[in-house]
Amino acid sequence: MLTPYRPEPYVDFAEEEPRRKMIEALGFVGDKLGSTYPLRIGGKRIETSETIKSINPADTEQVIGRVAKANSDQALQAIAAADQAYKSWSLTDPDVRARYLIKAAAIIRRRVYEFSAWEVYEESKSWIEAYADVCEAIDFLDFYGREMMRLGGGHPVTPFDGEENEVRYVPLGVGVVIPPWNFPLAIMAGMTSAAIVTGNTVVLKPASAAPVVAAKFVEVMEECMLPAGVLNFCPGSGAEIGDTIVEHPRTRFIAFTGSREVGEAIFAKASQMQKGQIWLKRTILEMGGKDCIVVTDAADLDAAAEGAVAAAFGFQGQKCSACSRLIVDAKVHDALIEKVVERANKITIGNTTSRENLEMGAVIDQAAYDKINGYIEIGHKEGKSVLGSAKPPAGGYFIQPTIFINLKPNDRLAQEEIFGPVLAVIKGSGIDELIDIANGTDYGLTGAIFSNDRAHLEKARHEFHVGNLYFNRKCTGALVDVQPFGGFNMSGTDSKAGGRDYLQLFMQAKSITERW
Repeated sequence: MLTPYRPEPYVDFAEEEPRRKMIEALGFVGDKLGSTYPLRIGGKRIETSETIKSINPADTEQVIGRVAKANSDQALQAIAAADQAYKSWSLTDPDVRARYLIKAAAIIRRRVYEFSAWEVYEESKSWIEAYADVCEAIDFLDFYGREMMRLGGGHPVTPFDGEENEVRYVPLGVGVVIPPWNFPLAIMAGMTSAAIVTGNTVVLKPASAAPVVAAKFVEVMEECMLPAGVLNFCPGSGAEIGDTIVEHPRTRFIAFTGSREVGEAIFAKASQMQKGQIWLKRTILEMGGKDCIVVTDAADLDAAAEGAVAAAFGFQGQKCSACSRLIVDAKVHDALIEKVVERANKITIGNTTSRENLEMGAVIDQAAYDKINGYIEIGHKEGKSVLGSAKPPAGGYFIQPTIFINLKPNDRLAQEEIFGPVLAVIKGSGIDELIDIANGTDYGLTGAIFSNDRAHLEKARHEFHVGNLYFNRKCTGALVDVQPFGGFNMSGTDSKAGGRDYLQLFMQAKSITERW
């Protein structure tokens, strides 16, 4: 009998033992940088002439590794291998499939500091952000394994005389998994393992900005002796292989987390019938947000400031759940902003692979650096900067925490997803206007409200239109099966990753009747 699921606990890097283990892991991983990782298709390792080079965003001269880059022919091979493996994997007992995930969780748990160190190098995550991402991956594996054991077999329906009736959940087929770079282990492992444990086979196209962590995960699944062809590791550019795997007639579903632009394109392509296709493809999409924290005149301002800074600048603001807007009642605006600026100004920034437990690293790459700085220029035109003039460290894609006030609800800085350490502050008057401003975007992923007025909280409970709503805490940091994650409107299909309904998105229900 398995122990009940519980979220993996975090450590405190201010304590001696976790700090020592992290420093040791950074040294261990540092000695392994620069390796090359092959494709894995149908159980075979395939070298390619072209590779994807992964670099440390905080030290652009440091190569983390090189990952084989698939072309369209190899993408077709991956689809074929997954299609072949599906014939037997789909018939494998659900409990057996679940045990692969639970074994993988145990392996990663034993190597939690090592995987955290890989993320620190490849993503420039702070130690605790990297550790939290690895813990979430463990949680997905453990939780989805147990959920499949619950969902496997027949499910009861209303009895009917003279018949035996049941409903079974059966897999869909070959799936394409396209994860984001910002949670390179957790989201990638979560989508991949959900598809696999439900009896599907997968073509995994990891994010080009963070392919090494994905390669290390695939190594773990090989260590678990997952059958050949169930998981096919197929890195490559979207332009080269993206359309091939999304549009292929044997592709049954696409699980994607990333930008709105790419998500919309996948949704459109998946809706087009291809020659030989005999199903309507399913899409499971998470596409970002323009998330906010609302602070009313009845809030604890110290708690609100702490929550806003953590949510806006954790992992350099590179989270779809990050607080990009701070919507504040005019009565407490000035007092709150003073506290927010004071806290944000103390954030330490630098190369997180150093032996120091820094709070912020670099943004992911040159394109992100240029885009974020472009929005900062827009912010200087639309509002007033109250933080962000300090010179960042050299050697990487560093951007200081930046805060703009005096913004209007429809300004670009208040409407467009920046995906960086830039906070837009908007002033309102009264709870009705604050909620209206909060809802005034195309997105609806996460939101939070700080208030000690019960009427404010209950109004937000019913009218604040986001998939993940938090009272008197930050709007980031959802835990598996504690806060199932997914948003409304253009934030995606509200997939509720880490929830008890999630696995059913990768399956279809089959009703079976036998008359006696």
